[in-house]
Amino acid sequence: MLALIVRRLIQLPFILLIIFTLTLALAWATPGSPLDKVDGRQPSEQVREAMKRQYNLDSFPRFFISYFRSATGYAYLSDWLSGRLAQEREQAARLNQPPPVRRVFDLGPSLQYEDQRVNDILVGALPVSITLGSAAMLVALAIGLVAGVIGAIKPNSLADLATLAIAMIGISLPNFVIGTALLLVFGAWMGIFPVARWGPWGAVLPTITLSLPFAAYIARLTRMGMIDVLSADFIRTARAKGVSESRVVLRHALKNAFLPVLSYLGPAAALAMTGSFVVERVFSVPGMGQFFVEAVRNKDLFLISGVVLVFSTLLIVFNLAVDVLYRWVDPRIE
Repeated sequence: MLALIVRRLIQLPFILLIIFTLTLALAWATPGSPLDKVDGRQPSEQVREAMKRQYNLDSFPRFFISYFRSATGYAYLSDWLSGRLAQEREQAARLNQPPPVRRVFDLGPSLQYEDQRVNDILVGALPVSITLGSAAMLVALAIGLVAGVIGAIKPNSLADLATLAIAMIGISLPNFVIGTALLLVFGAWMGIFPVARWGPWGAVLPTITLSLPFAAYIARLTRMGMIDVLSADFIRTARAKGVSESRVVLRHALKNAFLPVLSYLGPAAALAMTGSFVVERVFSVPGMGQFFVEAVRNKDLFLISGVVLVFSTLLIVFNLAVDVLYRWVDPRIE
């Protein structure tokens, strides 16, 4: 188990380097200029040229190298080892000025949001997306497991057909359709939940909207796994020994049928916790999705790369957590 964790952690920087390179290359190749604003006044040609030189936007190799140095912490480490950081602090102290803020992993400035760094944007947006995603996954697990178990205990019954129909609706309908319908009915018409306001009460509708597709998949996986396990020999043996039906279902069958669900939870949790871009857009949730959509519209190279790196890191970490949990659920798995 320790060897697996160490091997995955060693692979992590190389995987992120590939994702980082591809993301920057694709974002750079997108038509348009990152200095052209969708809304508002366009900068003058002199300002554009100065910004291109400042951020190395006139050459992809120079831009990639400079951004790679700052984003990976190489620039910070180099300045620290060479004594530049100490010199900057001493110079600021002589001038009675606050020391300059230097980040170890500096993801650069946002080209869209003035006077804001990508690090600061992600620090404010990531907790919101994680909160929304965590709540959505808990709701999805609760709904999906209950629906899957009910459907497996009585296959082809009315309850089973109802859960399958609901699961198909949850999988088939896009998030923006479900979200818009919930927002119109419970927000605009009935006035039960606030519209376009983030908070404990305002998080209910986006949580439900984000959880429904995941709950549908979990219900289908649980139902199929439970039907296979309930027909196994060890289940018949447990029943022959007089074990109660609830214990057979919850302790013996569900634990073994949970493995496919556990495989799905890795990427699903990463996707949910980084926020659904569509759901955050529909409900005006101030998470990473909102900023990513605007970054793509404005070709904000720094912000696009920062969001993708955070999402990729979470995806890899959650997949590693799933592999570790596999051994805990079923020690026979190597």
